[in-house]
Amino acid sequence: MRTRPTTRVLQYVAVLAYLVFLGFPLLWLISSSLKSPQEFASITPSILPKHVEFSNYSDALTEQGLIRGLGNSLQISIYSTILVLIVALPVSYALARFRSRLRPLTNGWILVSQVFPVILIVIPLFMILRPLHLTNTIPGVVIVYMVWSLPFALWMLQGYVAAVPRELEEAASVDGASRLRTIVSIVMPLLRPGLIATAMFTFISAWNEFFFALVLLQDPQLKTLPLVLARFVGAEGQVQFGPLAAASVLATVPSLVFFAFLQRRLTSGLLSGAVKG
Repeated sequence: MRTRPTTRVLQYVAVLAYLVFLGFPLLWLISSSLKSPQEFASITPSILPKHVEFSNYSDALTEQGLIRGLGNSLQISIYSTILVLIVALPVSYALARFRSRLRPLTNGWILVSQVFPVILIVIPLFMILRPLHLTNTIPGVVIVYMVWSLPFALWMLQGYVAAVPRELEEAASVDGASRLRTIVSIVMPLLRPGLIATAMFTFISAWNEFFFALVLLQDPQLKTLPLVLARFVGAEGQVQFGPLAAASVLATVPSLVFFAFLQRRLTSGLLSGAVKG
């Protein structure tokens, strides 16, 4: 069935409108990072800066320790993502493949745990981590982020594991492959899109998290990127709009690189799974 020209035009218009909707905040952020303080005080704001001010970027890099905060966030996000994948893969496989009375309770816990607000659990977490000397440390924050992201990662990966045909595992078992060899050689390649999607969710969740880091980290040398960005707002509510916008632009670069890197793997994983299926 051929698509009518009018329908195709409307599709392109809808896609263009969606791209503008997604791209305008980023454009406005980049434009704001190049504006002078006088332009921010202007009654008639403009989309493009009248006078380009690159000094906002130098102020963002030198005044508030942005590079150090970026390194801390990158370290915490990568470690949290790796640990979540290591734990979630075997557990999600067990939940999807093995039948037991604990399975409904486990799935219920996975769903219910996403309902609790952060404010209810941050104090108990602090009381648990303090005797273990894990407060004000990078490993303590990594553990908290891993535990916080693990339920959703389990729920996500469980669906991907359930979609893998059991016949593939049975054929590998007939050929003499052990359960571990079957998971590594048969299941994991087919789960590449699910693992990448889980990695994306875990990374961006740890990268953007603010409240846990605010409570657990007191050392300025350990502050994560969201905490560093919050310093651009003064005690009296005075906001350094230019340096804050510049710091926000720099803060988006690592996540964009991470997503661009994993997107290629996600596409190749989908094609690989289609061919193997």
